[in-house]
Amino acid sequence: MNKEEIIEKLKPIVKPFVKDETAFNAINEKTHFITDLNINSANLVDIVLDVEEAFSIEIDNESMEKMLDLEQTILIIQEKLSTK
Repeated sequence: MNKEEIIEKLKPIVKPFVKDETAFNAINEKTHFITDLNINSANLVDIVLDVEEAFSIEIDNESMEKMLDLEQTILIIQEKLSTK
């Protein structure tokens, strides 16, 4: 699965938690969940759980801690998908 496909699949997962619609509309792989989209850290856990379900993967705590921006999230998803 390429980056663009992953971003498109992530958008509906992230959207309910976004506080900054303008930043969401400009989402790209450099977008940071907390600083750019104003998503609080508690909601990041919800996003991770939704990502696990959407991609049928399991994300360990170490990986979860790195999922602060789209770039890292994409890399982690790709890594988990490749080892499935």
